[in-house]
Amino acid sequence: MSTSVPELNTAVETAHAAFLLGRRANLTTRAGWLEAVAGALEEDADVLVPLAARETNLGVARLQGELKRTVFQLRLFAAEIRSGEHLDATIDHADPSWGMGPRPDLRRMNVPLGVVGVFGASNFPFAFSVMGGDSASALAAGCSVVYKAHEGHLGLSLRTAETVQRGLRQAGAPAGLFTLVTGRAAAEALVDHPLVKAIGFTGSTAGGRALAERAFARAEPIPFYGELGGINAVFVTEKAWWARRDSILSGYAASLSLGMGQFCTKPGLLFVPAGATAEAAELLRAAFADFEPAPLLTERLHEGYRNAVKEVSGQPGVELLVEGTFDSAPMPTVLRVASADVFEQPELLRQEMFGPASLMVEYREESELTALAELLEGQLTTTLQAEADDDVSDLGARLADISGRVLWNGWPTGVTVSFAQHHGGPYPATTSATTSVGTAAIRRFMRPVAHQDFPASRLPEPLQDTNPWSVPQRINGAWTRPQPKVDA
Repeated sequence: MSTSVPELNTAVETAHAAFLLGRRANLTTRAGWLEAVAGALEEDADVLVPLAARETNLGVARLQGELKRTVFQLRLFAAEIRSGEHLDATIDHADPSWGMGPRPDLRRMNVPLGVVGVFGASNFPFAFSVMGGDSASALAAGCSVVYKAHEGHLGLSLRTAETVQRGLRQAGAPAGLFTLVTGRAAAEALVDHPLVKAIGFTGSTAGGRALAERAFARAEPIPFYGELGGINAVFVTEKAWWARRDSILSGYAASLSLGMGQFCTKPGLLFVPAGATAEAAELLRAAFADFEPAPLLTERLHEGYRNAVKEVSGQPGVELLVEGTFDSAPMPTVLRVASADVFEQPELLRQEMFGPASLMVEYREESELTALAELLEGQLTTTLQAEADDDVSDLGARLADISGRVLWNGWPTGVTVSFAQHHGGPYPATTSATTSVGTAAIRRFMRPVAHQDFPASRLPEPLQDTNPWSVPQRINGAWTRPQPKVDA
């Protein structure tokens, strides 16, 4: 049963009330809420994982790993907010001889935005769903969350939400800090509601674009942090190709077919030197020999995959290199096209085939690679397969311009949760310059506020000279990081 608009309004109002209470909590308390959710997810793993397997066609081992990742992320975020790094507490003491004239006492820190609406993805039912990166980072920032369930695993979403709410309740968090809603009407009303201050989204380019435009069209436009699509081009230099051709192709085959090609970081394009089409086809068929196909996430996604492959394969110059299938459990497809045809039809580099398919582009001369990269739209990742003495400075600079993450001699599938991680990229990869993975994701759902000439007793604790929360502070331009307090 879908959430009605009046029910959605009530959920948002309750979430706002929870935010007003929750933002008063200190960092240790807030971190405890995240850890309590992590513990509840672990406790319910034996229920959640089998339910996820039934609804998504994903294997138990894969789902166990994904749930482990989700729990790890919550605990990492808890540690991050305990440290206070995300607050960016900055203090400029009054200075009568400041170079621009007398400077008042200025103190700035990041504060949570409020209610955040989150739209999850179908392909990661734990890591990018109910308590995935967007929900976890919003809670870590001090916001409340209203989560729009994905219909691709609705039963799992409802059950996971119960687990999350139990964990928060047991930890003493305000009621309504996390709420789940369902249905299109609720989704649209969630974006429109004046108490909602930001949206996190993972999904299709079309769906994300529609919601982004809706968010920006409000009387009060709000930030829309959308991850929309990924082609994830891989560029192989001539030296790398002839030195490591077999291992490159086996790595490519494994990466494009991982999770049935339903990763947002799947390598959808591989640029290689011309002249080895037959050998490449033979090596790829050998690499897929032991591949065990599985059904895609949903019938709708399967239909979209089949249509996308047929559309790309029907373009002039595109040939089948490895013929796959479109059975209920499809075998991988690899298409081939010459760079000359790509220069005539740049749109070939911009068509995502979400599933186990990819396009190999054969270039005539390595000097073409930078020009081919110029044809690409924004990417979540790009990859250089190159040798140490290759001159790829121009190509590398171009890839950095259009990518959120650039890899050297690796494969893009697999996005670790860490401090330096960046999972984003220029449009249409995402709609912002932020990351949805890693500790930096927390800051999306905060904004800076400066206090000028406030009495010490009126300042927020992280901005006080006594620093009762022991957070890092930048004082008159220099960072200080207090030693953690040790209980007696």
